[in-house]
Amino acid sequence: MNKFSDASSRLTAKMNRDRLTVPDRPAILEEEAKKGIAIRQNMARLRELRLAKEVRTEISTGNRSAKAKPK
Repeated sequence: MNKFSDASSRLTAKMNRDRLTVPDRPAILEEEAKKGIAIRQNMARLRELRLAKEVRTEISTGNRSAKAKPK
């Protein structure tokens, strides 16, 4: 292997690394953090709705009179 092909492969590798790097990493991390917060808030909202529905269901089933079983 000669000196020129080694330099060429190194230059190609460096160009590929530069092309694949993320130029604005802090902004991307901040955006992902915001997405995570939004997801957790939505999950909490849905949990509250589910619990409220369960309470309504328990109240409505608790108020029902017991039906007489046919003999």
